[in-house]
Amino acid sequence: MKLYNYWRSSASWRVRIALAHKGLAYQYVPVHIVHSEQHQLSYRERNPMMQVPTLELDDGDRTLHLGQSLAIIEYLEERFPKPHLLPEDRAGRARARQIAEIINSGVQPFQNLPLLGYLKDELGADEKQWARNMNQKGLEAVEMMAKGASGRFLVGDAPTVADVCLVPQLYSARRFGVDVAAFPTLLRIEASCVELEAFMAAHPDRQPDAPQQP
Repeated sequence: MKLYNYWRSSASWRVRIALAHKGLAYQYVPVHIVHSEQHQLSYRERNPMMQVPTLELDDGDRTLHLGQSLAIIEYLEERFPKPHLLPEDRAGRARARQIAEIINSGVQPFQNLPLLGYLKDELGADEKQWARNMNQKGLEAVEMMAKGASGRFLVGDAPTVADVCLVPQLYSARRFGVDVAAFPTLLRIEASCVELEAFMAAHPDRQPDAPQQP
């Protein structure tokens, strides 16, 4: 397997957590999205959307190039089901997917570099305030849902795809100046996640393309 990704990309981070959780080895291939490496033809042939991450792997007699973090995680879940990232019960799976999609489609796309650049350069808007507002709105919804949960994680007592999405999003929220202290349930769950090696190993600061600290 090869994972084309960027150290601070939250979507890339999700897939790194999933791979580590399932104990799957892969080659780390950095794609520097700030330097627009995702727009190079060689990468676009792997991922027509020119986004990270892309997972390259063999599936039978063909090589797959999979984009979109949740689609990648669903593929890994089907092919390598243990340890799972989707609950065994139907309602639990639906709830985990619901929370993951709140973050994946309701928060994260609104803080991506192309959109923030457009807001700043073309519309003269405060792009950071926009990103803060979108993070605040999404995390408020997840906090409300999490308050009704009784487990150690967002859905029960084992990590799921919902937690895989939550941890990177809290990191992004802090970068944009969101007061995450307003989400005590999410912080409790985050603390449970970061105790796990899969989450620690996937952290941006531990990736080979992360800027070296002086």
